[in-house]
Amino acid sequence: MKSQFRGIYDGRTVLVTGHTGFKGSWLALWLKELGANVVGYALEEPPTEPSNFILSNMSQHITDIRGDIRDYDRLKGVLEMHKPSIVFHLAAQPVVLNAFTMPHLTMETNAFGTVNMLEAIRQTNSVQALVSITTDKVYYNEEWLWGYRETDRLGGLDPYSASKAMAELAIASYRATYFAPENYASHGVAIASTRAGNVIGGGDFADFRLVPDSMKALMAGKPIEIRNPLSVRPWQLVLEPLSGYLWLGYLLLQEGPSFAEAWNFGPLEIKGISAQEIVEELVSLWGSGEWIHTDPDYSKAETNYLRLSWEKANGRLGWRPVFTWKEALAEINTWFKALVAEEDMYEIGRQGILKYTKRAKELRLPWI
Repeated sequence: MKSQFRGIYDGRTVLVTGHTGFKGSWLALWLKELGANVVGYALEEPPTEPSNFILSNMSQHITDIRGDIRDYDRLKGVLEMHKPSIVFHLAAQPVVLNAFTMPHLTMETNAFGTVNMLEAIRQTNSVQALVSITTDKVYYNEEWLWGYRETDRLGGLDPYSASKAMAELAIASYRATYFAPENYASHGVAIASTRAGNVIGGGDFADFRLVPDSMKALMAGKPIEIRNPLSVRPWQLVLEPLSGYLWLGYLLLQEGPSFAEAWNFGPLEIKGISAQEIVEELVSLWGSGEWIHTDPDYSKAETNYLRLSWEKANGRLGWRPVFTWKEALAEINTWFKALVAEEDMYEIGRQGILKYTKRAKELRLPWI
């Protein structure tokens, strides 16, 4: 895999915050297979039990550092010691419903944790590029039937969305004030933010998320409980946005300010797929199971329509998604079947990446 992304990560020190989380652990695995010296920074315990990080035995493959993204001195010390040239910042409180009960923690982690990372980069010398991951939920909810674009209004009204929109504002502020593209020759830092739709995949065990809840129910032989069957989301396999992050990282390192801005990464089905369609396909793939509608009033808590346009990433980065939503669900089914069979989950993850990149090669994507 070391030739992927034009070999730029081979031998390079890369910091991944939130590396014990679902997306972070997949990114750390992929970077390791690309030949990177991966340094992870996350809280003492993975955010779920079980977790992809533990099941894939990731601590044996990378430098595993534990610390709070809210601890500025600790974070700055890690940058000073390990001297990464690029940072992928994923550390967050990522669950929408948890933010309703923990708004202060969510704001402090997602918004001010991002500020800590930006300031640590400003006060140290090694980092050349930052890819900061936020969410598609940073956009102000207009209930549009078309996909949100990077120039659309920010400003989520719920605590989680607001915390991520705040992070976006902080990124834009630091970029304009301290890492201005026109002054790149003097500071040498390129920072970008990324917004991805509902990311799904093997190894996600978070509560209050449709696919993890579905897979846990199927493995336990229980009905899948759906809060809002008509909810439409831009579901995409975890490897889709990760390929975008990694390719964007390459371009930031190589081209600097030319790509230092916000980017959407979304699925092939830009109109989104309903929760009901997702669970019915999962039941079919698993070979057994059923679903029930548990909360007819839940639609009041979240948007019914949330779609993302990745036209900009396609036009300027040459990026595009690889799998259809049904293919993504088939990959998830394969991962959880392997878990039940007690297979080597690091190798299962590695094989999943190889399958994904094989399809990307067939599509002649620029990073493969």
